[in-house]
Amino acid sequence: MRSPIAAVKKFVADLVLWSCFVGGLAASTAAGTVLDGTGKNIATAAGAVVALVAGSRIAKKPKIKAFLSRPGTLWFLFLFNGGTAVAMYFTMDGIKGILAAAMMGLVSLGAAGGLIAGRRQRAEAARQAAPAQTPWA
Repeated sequence: MRSPIAAVKKFVADLVLWSCFVGGLAASTAAGTVLDGTGKNIATAAGAVVALVAGSRIAKKPKIKAFLSRPGTLWFLFLFNGGTAVAMYFTMDGIKGILAAAMMGLVSLGAAGGLIAGRRQRAEAARQAAPAQTPWA
């Protein structure tokens, strides 16, 4: 059983981590409405980096990791991000559309890799669990 101080420390740490993630997303997407020029570019880049670092730390937590490795979640990520990548490529102009489509495509490919790896693990576990079939038994 965890002490109350340890529970509060974990809660505060999780709150800060999620706040950094949400704040980074907000800064990277909404900087254009508040700032112009170089400041906008810096805020967008810094927000993206903060969100990426915080998101990768969040994804390593056991409950989130278990949720992200479920086949249903992986199928959703694969199909949704793949469809979004195609839509972005055809609806956005210039380099922004190409980069956005490429990033969403990478997320989709990562989910596909998780699906393939999970399928291999399940097949290996089933093969090891099955009794050995020998022709002379």
